[in-house]
Amino acid sequence: MPKSRIRKKADYTPPPSKQAAAIKLTNRAWVAPVMLALFLIGLAWIVVFYVTDGSLPIDALGNWNIVVGFGFIAAGFGVSTQWK
Repeated sequence: MPKSRIRKKADYTPPPSKQAAAIKLTNRAWVAPVMLALFLIGLAWIVVFYVTDGSLPIDALGNWNIVVGFGFIAAGFGVSTQWK
């Protein structure tokens, strides 16, 4: 039986090095304080509404004060998506 040819393997050549991409680093230090402030404002708005039996924070809004409080909390969650 004939002997098979031995294939010469090519020397290993590493892939070309990639150039370091410019990473845009933005300062997101504002995100956590704003997020926490919105959460606390929303919570305080709802608590004040319940404690004062609806006469505060804005009497004319009536039960819509709860929606305003949850709006602040929702805005806090919206800001939290910017946190990295």
